[in-house]
Amino acid sequence: MQVSFEIPDELAVNIAGLGDLSRRALEAFALEELRAGRISEPQLCEMLGLARIQADGFLKSHGVYHDYSMADFERERAALKRLGL
Repeated sequence: MQVSFEIPDELAVNIAGLGDLSRRALEAFALEELRAGRISEPQLCEMLGLARIQADGFLKSHGVYHDYSMADFERERAALKRLGL
């Protein structure tokens, strides 16, 4: 799907030197959709054309971290113990 929008010329002049505006808009949209729970991380990867490892770096650079609780840690620790690791 193709999506477009207009911004005032004065604003465009101020932000045009900050990189590819279309890419920045797509990334901002994808981040917001992920944060809102409307897309998954694999869908974000597809939308942005990123490999999984690249998506991790992208998300961290934008302050998005995985929720990882102590219960998650304990489950993983128990699983590793059962495997003898």
